[in-house]
Amino acid sequence: MNSTSPLPRREFLRRSRNLGLGAAALTAAPSLFLNRTRAQTGENPSELVRVGIIGTGGQGRSNMNARSMIKHVVAVCDVDKRHAAQAQKEVKDRTGVEAKVFYDYRKLLEDKSIDAVLLGTPDHWHALPAIHACMAGKDVYVEKPMTLTIVEGQAMVKAAQYYKRIIQNGSQQRSWPDEKFRRAAEYVRSERIGEIRTVRVGLPGVNYLDRAKPPRVPDSEPPAELDYDMWLGPAPWRPYNVNRVHYLFRFFWDYSGGQMTNWGAHHLDIVQWALNMDHSGPVEISGRAEFNKEGLYETPQWFEVTYKYPNGITVICGNSHRIGTTFEGQDGIIYVDRGRLESSVKGVLEEPLGADEVHLEISRDHHQNWLDAIKSRKPPICDVTVGHRSATVCHLGNIAILEGRTIKWDPANERIVGEPVKAKQYHYEYRKPWELPKIG
Repeated sequence: MNSTSPLPRREFLRRSRNLGLGAAALTAAPSLFLNRTRAQTGENPSELVRVGIIGTGGQGRSNMNARSMIKHVVAVCDVDKRHAAQAQKEVKDRTGVEAKVFYDYRKLLEDKSIDAVLLGTPDHWHALPAIHACMAGKDVYVEKPMTLTIVEGQAMVKAAQYYKRIIQNGSQQRSWPDEKFRRAAEYVRSERIGEIRTVRVGLPGVNYLDRAKPPRVPDSEPPAELDYDMWLGPAPWRPYNVNRVHYLFRFFWDYSGGQMTNWGAHHLDIVQWALNMDHSGPVEISGRAEFNKEGLYETPQWFEVTYKYPNGITVICGNSHRIGTTFEGQDGIIYVDRGRLESSVKGVLEEPLGADEVHLEISRDHHQNWLDAIKSRKPPICDVTVGHRSATVCHLGNIAILEGRTIKWDPANERIVGEPVKAKQYHYEYRKPWELPKIG
């Protein structure tokens, strides 16, 4: 069977049952699924894409309440009943729609009236719902970083291609309304500051302690409204601790990759875009870090990672640089961050791009770009292949730090060269009964 041929009906239904998904939700061919479900509503099919929000904590609700998204929301799902109830209330207050409520994403995927899902879950819960959604014939928006591991990203790319699904990664700086990130990438690619030699990426430190200063607390029983076993999912079993869940999950290796994946997924994504490396990546990675001496969190308190790209460019990423991205060329620099675009070369930013210079895709609304892609079936601005490559850069940085040595990477074949690595950012065994589906 080749990678693009559809599954035989019997095998498709068998896999659906193994996932705990109802057969009725999955029997429609993916090319017919969207049109059929829209037609049932009586709404204008050119406007309506019915979306289920999976993971309705802070970032999930932020995505849900986006101006272009909220009118499409018909269902919400969270393992924390408080989050689900709050999301349902906000949908009702803003649109008048009584959104369906689910506590297990697999039940939401069984609902054939839902066209697409938006994943606002913790990082360790990105890959499985995204792949299962593809198998259920639904398109996907998945928050950044796209994955917890490199192997998960490879599986998501394969699933999207095999089931012909649209996946948008939430690296929304590609669609920033003021267009500064796109313009920076265009100027860099057009060599407005000459050949690029070095890129410096500044990321925030672990500053949540400065804002909230959560006290060290003992492990405890989870609150009644939280299905903690489901919250853990494929991650290793550990006792519940309030300082490891919800927002703070970002600073523990079982669930995320610290500021390298939290903010690196934004700024290193812009580096990939500007260097025309969306389908490639670095070939050599080294890193060093310092960790919290009190053990309040696991991911680095301070770090610096150096990437060598095949074209000779060096990218240095860490907490000691100006936050944002600085491209250093032969003739000067271009610096970009949210709301800021600067150059040391007079006239670089003022002169419009010529017809023979690089013009990149324009998107000013990341959610609308995804909704448009669902209708057109054309890739969104940060599709699964792009999101996977940008997440891979972040994961390689953490792998180099944890391995304590220089990592050689083959971006063409997406594999570690030489000595294998033990760091789970490449791959780890899921806690049973969860497993990464085999595609094709």
